[in-house]
Amino acid sequence: MILVTGGAGFIGANFVLDWLRASDEPVLNLDALTYAGNLENLAALQGDGRHVFVHGDICDRALIDRLFAEHRPRAVVHFAAESHVDRSIHGPGDFVRTNVEGTFTLLEAARGYWSTLEGEEKAAFRFLHVSTDEVYGSLGPNDPPFAETKAFEPNSPYSASKAASDHHVRAWHHTYGLPVLTTNCSNNYGPYQFPEKLIPLMIANALAGKALPVYGDGRNVRDWLYVGDHCAAIREVLARGRLGETYNVGGWNEKPNLEIVHTVCALLDELRPDAAGPHARLITYVADRPGHDRRYAIDARKIERELGWRPAETFETGIRKTIAWYLANQDWVAHVQSGSYREWVERNYGERRA
Repeated sequence: MILVTGGAGFIGANFVLDWLRASDEPVLNLDALTYAGNLENLAALQGDGRHVFVHGDICDRALIDRLFAEHRPRAVVHFAAESHVDRSIHGPGDFVRTNVEGTFTLLEAARGYWSTLEGEEKAAFRFLHVSTDEVYGSLGPNDPPFAETKAFEPNSPYSASKAASDHHVRAWHHTYGLPVLTTNCSNNYGPYQFPEKLIPLMIANALAGKALPVYGDGRNVRDWLYVGDHCAAIREVLARGRLGETYNVGGWNEKPNLEIVHTVCALLDELRPDAAGPHARLITYVADRPGHDRRYAIDARKIERELGWRPAETFETGIRKTIAWYLANQDWVAHVQSGSYREWVERNYGERRA
């Protein structure tokens, strides 16, 4: 069995679903079910004995200790995190608690459990920490992509909290010998992504005939990674990654946000045309977020060289799959757009109206 934290969220749920499609090894899934954690993401596993769900907080040391003792997982795959930059600007305390204190609690519980193991069971144990490229800071237009050796320069409360958690994971390996692995990924997109993030927000708003808010001049560049490719990379790192190492996971798809929005609009014009006209008519420029990093780009050559992983999806194939999924799952979108979601959107974007 493996223990997955945050397995009801966007990337975590995709990972759990992919894992159980490819393997009969059970998953112990721990999620606090905050606003972005959604059991509907795991509806396909209802009644599946290979999936054991526990509603709980990674900061709850007693609970974590009990789960290790009862289920004896051979590995931890740690997704659980607060992950939205705008939310971190409005409320950084939640990010420090979950991303820093939660990771610390999980590391200590894992270390305590690992220290009780012996022989092959101890040698085989792994703690895989899933992180972000945002810990590296911002790139200029001509700077080389982020390599694993790039110094950390986080610029938001979110990225600072993730950088702190990365440092803790590294320290627990070098100080205590805990067998850790870290992945730093670029911007993910795909099914089950909470519609506060750029791509699902644009899809949901366009289908509703609402404004498509673009920060600043829309020229901020991100490296886009289809979530299924990210899940495949994590499986490779968990299986064959070198202990204590970091692996950058990117899609080799650098694109400015405005191009992403136009691509979404063009595909919706094709797949779900709007009688009122092209969806791009809804694009609206709003005030930029404070400290908005200009460019991220991932150098993913290390994971390809050492583990043979490379993304299977181009952006063109991945974004078409993503939009098709959202069009086919409008009930899911409607359910996650609760009153609290609408309040958040109004709070974040209402004050940015240009």
